[in-house]
Amino acid sequence: MNIFKLSIKNIFNKPLSSSISLALLVLGVGIISLLLQLNTLIKDQMDNNLRGIDMVVGAKGSPLQLILSSVYHIDSPTGNISLAEAETISNNRMVGSSIKILYGDNYKGFRIVGAEKKFIELYKGVIKEGKDWDNPYEVLVGSKVYEKLKINLGDELISSHGLRETGQSHDEGTFKVVGLLKPSNSVIDQLIITSPQSVWDIHETHDHDEHENEHEHEHEHEHEHEHEHEHDNREITAMLIKFKSPMNIIQFPRQINENTNLQAAVPSYEISRLFKLFGFGIETLSYLAYLIIIVSGFSLFINLFNSMRERKYEMALIRTLGASRFQLSTMIIFESLVLTISGFILGLLFSRFGVMFVSSLMEESINYNLNSLKILNEEYWLLGLSVLIGVVSSLIPAIQVYKMNISKILADA
Repeated sequence: MNIFKLSIKNIFNKPLSSSISLALLVLGVGIISLLLQLNTLIKDQMDNNLRGIDMVVGAKGSPLQLILSSVYHIDSPTGNISLAEAETISNNRMVGSSIKILYGDNYKGFRIVGAEKKFIELYKGVIKEGKDWDNPYEVLVGSKVYEKLKINLGDELISSHGLRETGQSHDEGTFKVVGLLKPSNSVIDQLIITSPQSVWDIHETHDHDEHENEHEHEHEHEHEHEHEHEHDNREITAMLIKFKSPMNIIQFPRQINENTNLQAAVPSYEISRLFKLFGFGIETLSYLAYLIIIVSGFSLFINLFNSMRERKYEMALIRTLGASRFQLSTMIIFESLVLTISGFILGLLFSRFGVMFVSSLMEESINYNLNSLKILNEEYWLLGLSVLIGVVSSLIPAIQVYKMNISKILADA
């Protein structure tokens, strides 16, 4: 007699109660797994983009906004800062290295960033095809950009003003694609990178043309004077800094914030604050999911207990056909384990579809994706919890079956 086949048949004989227990377990496991995956993937993505950056200097405003816009490129900048002031800070004895970045334009929704070549080295960017830029208006294109927009070497890109695709086009200058970057799983995958000079030039040309349209009757020497004045007052959006010593992270940001018109923000601190803000909601959802799993355990217990009482005569007949007490008890436990392990597997699938859904939303809005099929260590503990619930839920029904008096049951039938 195949006890295991009989267990599977018993599960399908009570589809409603079995489905309720299974659905509760799938929901509980799925929510916990989804939260674990999202928390891990987002944290890994953020940590990966923070490498080599101890401090960010930018315009006054929200420090978190400065970090999100200058490091992760998912928010609007707090403003621009003077290049001269940035260079003064860069030359400070506490600064080990600095990278100046500026942006304000996009190509079909992807940001065009003017940066020193050290910016690509910071994220270990490797050129897949083509070469690095040598002249103004030459660009390197990140992997997500050229894959999504079907960009090839030699293509010419007309940028739009602002960080949204709907901005005014810069028809006075076009960028030429001279290199394509390999995927690096970092922020440069979703950027179009060029020299700072390219960004300055295209905006100076744009501003100069607008100035001529508004003041076409002014003298030529006034135009030249203003052009030189603009050149002397060039601005950048932010500067990424790495300290010579980790101890400088305590003192130097405070000096900048108190004694200058600039803002210094520490990425690790701001991101930690961000995770704490979301942490309460994630923790609450986790408790709710664990509660659902416990409820599914009670549902499973009630299902097995009622099933055992309804099938007493059937089990007594099975005993008369040669099945032992241990086999019948094992059948009850096996039914419970089939449901809990199935719930765990379906819960994992539910969480992966959830990750894919959230990833698609993020990719559409901020060009980030979080796809991953990796099983986390915490999910193995979740499997253990599911098995434990299956065993505990079936213990009392299994003991009742083991102690069952088949003579009395058959006599009462």
